[in-house]
Amino acid sequence: MKLSGKKPLQIVNQIEHLGRSYAGVSVHQYHVVEVGDIVYTKSPLKANPYGIIKLNKSKTGIVSTLYAVYKVNNKIANGAFLDYYFSLDANTNRYLRPLVKKGAKNDMKINNAYVLHDRIFAPTTAEQTRIATFLNVLDRKIAELNQKKTLLEQYKKGVMQKIYSQELRFKDENGKEFPKWEKKKLKEVSIIARGKSKHRPRNAPSLYGGVYPFIQTGDIRNAGLFLDKFSQTYSEEGLRQSKLWNEDTLCITIAANIAETTILKIKACFPDSILGIIPKEKESTVLFLKYQFDEFKIEIQNLSQGNAQENLNQERISNIEFNFPTIGEQLKITKFLFGIDEKINHCQMQIKQTELWKKGLLQKMFC
Repeated sequence: MKLSGKKPLQIVNQIEHLGRSYAGVSVHQYHVVEVGDIVYTKSPLKANPYGIIKLNKSKTGIVSTLYAVYKVNNKIANGAFLDYYFSLDANTNRYLRPLVKKGAKNDMKINNAYVLHDRIFAPTTAEQTRIATFLNVLDRKIAELNQKKTLLEQYKKGVMQKIYSQELRFKDENGKEFPKWEKKKLKEVSIIARGKSKHRPRNAPSLYGGVYPFIQTGDIRNAGLFLDKFSQTYSEEGLRQSKLWNEDTLCITIAANIAETTILKIKACFPDSILGIIPKEKESTVLFLKYQFDEFKIEIQNLSQGNAQENLNQERISNIEFNFPTIGEQLKITKFLFGIDEKINHCQMQIKQTELWKKGLLQKMFC
């Protein structure tokens, strides 16, 4: 069989699981792997220090010499059952640990045949098939929810582009057109202020360990639409050197993770790498500003030249010009977009719950 014309097959995403791609330039020494084959890779991971065992569920192809390929004995085993069994890190590690010896460079000292020398506990083939079929139903459900979430995100992205380009307009309660949007600088519609540095004088009490939430750039990056969780707290000394910001403040990072935004849902302090934006009454709403910053995030990032921490500053942010509708239309827009966000969040919650349920079932079945 000529292998040079075949493309390498990825049973797992190498970059995601192994940190980089190990595909070689020449494929003459690669192994053929067919659908239903079991594949073992000797590449160590933090969660799987002795390698990974996976089932090829995609298509026939070839894999590099880092992989060992095995045929499933269908008389006594179900390939999908084995894949679910070894999807638990504890099972993979428990099986491979006695077999694998590691070299000086953390490489695996085990030949392909010896991988098969240990045993696992398994029911009859008929029960294996029933278990695998049931778990596959859960996998399909998770895949459907992920697809639904992706479609909602794509829909939201498309509709936001139409809204902020004014291709899509809303009408008031009487069915009449809202007034034209007006171009305004951000400082005209909001109060913008910078957080304060957290410099502690020598021999002064610690700034941390108190009861006051202290927001950092990482908290904003991981928050999503609203932020009500924090990784640090400020002491009384920290509060004296900073400022306690009110709820419903839009926070934007101007240093690391530039132009990430979230809306505070707690009273909190934050450092000088974050700006607080508070809409002026009757000029704008905090939720409208959040969606606006999301839509024009790339343009805002482009305001930074050279060193982001020095160049995307309070003045640059303050002088950004946006088109603003009236408050009435802003409320219509945010209600519509927030409705989509609620559907996306509901999908995400269903995915998480189904994945947790599946993980619990796997642990009860196989551990």
